[in-house]
Amino acid sequence: ERVKDTARQLARSLHVCGLMNVQMAIKDDDIYIIEVNPRASRTIPFVGKAKHVPWARVAAKAMMGVSLSEQGARELPDTGAFAVKAPVFPFQKFPGVDFVLGPEMRSTGEVMGIDISMPVAYLKAMLAAGVKPPREGGVFLSVRIEDRPAIIDITRSLMAMGYKVYTTEGTGAELRRHGMKTTILQKIKVKARPNVLDLMADGQIAMVINTPTQTGWQTDEGKIRATAVRLSIPMVTTTTAAKAMLRSMEALRAGDWGVAALQDYAEMARERTPSDQPIFSS
Repeated sequence: ERVKDTARQLARSLHVCGLMNVQMAIKDDDIYIIEVNPRASRTIPFVGKAKHVPWARVAAKAMMGVSLSEQGARELPDTGAFAVKAPVFPFQKFPGVDFVLGPEMRSTGEVMGIDISMPVAYLKAMLAAGVKPPREGGVFLSVRIEDRPAIIDITRSLMAMGYKVYTTEGTGAELRRHGMKTTILQKIKVKARPNVLDLMADGQIAMVINTPTQTGWQTDEGKIRATAVRLSIPMVTTTTAAKAMLRSMEALRAGDWGVAALQDYAEMARERTPSDQPIFSS
């Protein structure tokens, strides 16, 4: 609700009529404004499909003088489904480039996954973006010190599902303290073989979870991330994404999911909307 209220205040203060693009960040329960643009963005078609309302058309009419009340526009309740937007990155076209993201725009496209189950919606988004979570194989873990508590339950779940877990010495030591024994791999700069790059090339590592401590293609981490991109190995760089990926891997292995047309989800949304509050027909 705070995010919504903040957006409303910005729109009123800037006297925006039509669409407004706002980028916010949340940390420690504080909301930060990154930027505000009085224009449409790539989020508009995503939100339109997710909520089954042609918001671009609504905004265009508003700019031409047709009020929101005249159009019957309003905020919509929960549609009964989850919609996940996933970016598509061009890293595959630039071999050797370090795979580290920041606040700047790097994606060259976006896809959407939608389902009544959040893990399945995330799985669909990943598959549409060309990222296929592994059903089996090895997973390499190397995380920052502050991320190690969050990786404990993730590792336990991976092992319970039968994945072989490889780690760096520091991450492995933390996991051993919680009763989990992983295969320790030496740092690349030590020049011990086989290292993580060798196992990735041999197909023994099917996914990499690495929260960056160093950037640059010449660092060990940079080489690992660049190799993951080159070999099309799924790469996760935050513990939040790692948890979501884990849930999607469970959904993939369960196999009890399917696809449906957007019209089917739109009908579900209509059924959840009170009869005196009709939603737009897209």
